[in-house]
Amino acid sequence: MAAGQETVLDEYAFLVSETDEKGIIRFANDDFCKIAEYSLEELIGEPHNKVRDPEMPKKAFKSLWDTVQKGEIWTGYVKNATKSGGYYWVYATVYPFESCDGSKGYLSCRRKPSREEIDAIKEVYKQWNLEEGK
Repeated sequence: MAAGQETVLDEYAFLVSETDEKGIIRFANDDFCKIAEYSLEELIGEPHNKVRDPEMPKKAFKSLWDTVQKGEIWTGYVKNATKSGGYYWVYATVYPFESCDGSKGYLSCRRKPSREEIDAIKEVYKQWNLEEGK
């Protein structure tokens, strides 16, 4: 994939990753690795923001973290970066959880958003970026 090029998820793509409570990747499924263009070995132990697109407003991630740290489920649209410098859009649901051993973490499940959903959220994020001076 060329830098700056969008990867469009297919209808059946279901990207899953798990992080610890600090956002360090503990698991990623094959769909996530394929779309992000990383091997599982390249992702495990890395911060999840490794795939954050620079155009994502800080306000969106503040909303995510504020929600999941209260133990609540967050949903929203995310523009992520691929290893080659491209990007892809997802509709994400992030679930906070506690393991049997008492460790906490987050499970993120993502699907393909519609083009209409992407177009609408792009306008919101553009405004937020302007407010943040981006």
